[in-house]
Amino acid sequence: MNHKFHNSIFRAYDIRGIYNETLFDNDAYFIGKSFASYLIANNKKNITIACDGRLSSPILKERLIQGLQSSGINIFDIGIGPTPMLYFSVYHLQCHAGIMITGSHNPSHHNGFKFMVKDVSFFGDDILNLSKIAESGKFYEGKGELKKIDIKEDYINKILSDCSLQKSESELLNEVDELIVPSKKIKIAWDAGNGSAGEVMTMLTQKINAEHILLFNDIDGNFPNHHPDPTVEKNLQDLIKTVKENNCDLGIAFDGDGDRIGVVDGEGEIIWGDQLLVFYARDILQKNHGATIIADVKASATLFNEITRANGNAVMWKTGHSLIKAKMKELNASLAGEMSGHIFFADTYYGFDDALYASIRLINILMNSSQNLASMRASLPKTFATPEIRIETSEEQKFKIVDNLKKLLLQNNEKFIDIDGIRAFSDKGWWLIRASNTQSVLVARCEANSLEDLNEIKANLRQKLDFCNIKIPHEIQ
Repeated sequence: MNHKFHNSIFRAYDIRGIYNETLFDNDAYFIGKSFASYLIANNKKNITIACDGRLSSPILKERLIQGLQSSGINIFDIGIGPTPMLYFSVYHLQCHAGIMITGSHNPSHHNGFKFMVKDVSFFGDDILNLSKIAESGKFYEGKGELKKIDIKEDYINKILSDCSLQKSESELLNEVDELIVPSKKIKIAWDAGNGSAGEVMTMLTQKINAEHILLFNDIDGNFPNHHPDPTVEKNLQDLIKTVKENNCDLGIAFDGDGDRIGVVDGEGEIIWGDQLLVFYARDILQKNHGATIIADVKASATLFNEITRANGNAVMWKTGHSLIKAKMKELNASLAGEMSGHIFFADTYYGFDDALYASIRLINILMNSSQNLASMRASLPKTFATPEIRIETSEEQKFKIVDNLKKLLLQNNEKFIDIDGIRAFSDKGWWLIRASNTQSVLVARCEANSLEDLNEIKANLRQKLDFCNIKIPHEIQ
């Protein structure tokens, strides 16, 4: 029996679709059968499975398991939780691979699948080949075992092994914070956005010696309070308000599946992903001089300059969590990150994106610093930048537009980097246009050293977009 999927759901580093419009229950079954064929062909038979809290996730997980099990794959079902817990489970349970059913930060009626193969990068053509296997109908048959297991405590203990504020056993037993008083007490607001990190976040805070305020920690696939995407400012307004009203030292937010972090300082100002990465990089480079640190093409020039200033090896790379992880392995990098809040630690952690672990590393930085987070933000070199801008287009046109812009820049002898779209630069700043790997949009961003320079950079980008007959978005008008 062969199967054909909607051609829009296979992306560069995962599978994503709109439930019951482009992604169906039966698709999950054949994704399981196809992935099983890949695993068995590579002498791998043990896998872990988890899902987020979306309403469609349980049935998709059930059908995925049926597909895997009927092909002879042995499965550990670890239940509902964040994507990084699924990644952790592959190592912890000594499995060969893992699949997470999640729509990540997308709307509630979206869903999808993220893949992990231990010690091997799995993205791009690997994912596209799953579609080809399904269309061929050439599957393995067998009867795999299924075991349900709860690893939340093990995952939390792993995260806390690097926490400078972990409560002692006596504190946990007696719930008396005065038994051991840390050098300074901090107050943290946490916002899970009703995403799948909610339960683990709650359990984690109970073991951290600080004052905690929890927002929207119940897992609810309808996301009734706000959309679970901490890169969008409006989604952080509840956290900002809580931080200000309660005089918190910081606020931490997670996306729908807990692999992206959003941070607010004590003044209610957002710390964007590339700014956050500066603090992590400085911390790592104090202990590991010359370490390689990777950031995506959307990141500020300030980040790359600060890494170099701290004696690190700064590398610019393509956007996309799978692409970043593959590059980290290639270069043996200690740290990597994206503007979107994916942060990857490989110095004392596994090298995958884990927002819960990233929150612990940030808390440690604050505990060991004489500065608060707001002062650290204020100390960064001042630049002027647009937000991330999305320009609607089609799947076919988005790549053609990038190619046309590249030809135009070459004709004009303008400087640019083309590792992922186009990042055109001068001594005044830079603009970026790249095709999204997950949506039918172009992503744009501009940054400059002054408002005057930013206007000049935006004017240059407007000229290029106008040449390609693209409607100019209001953010760069």
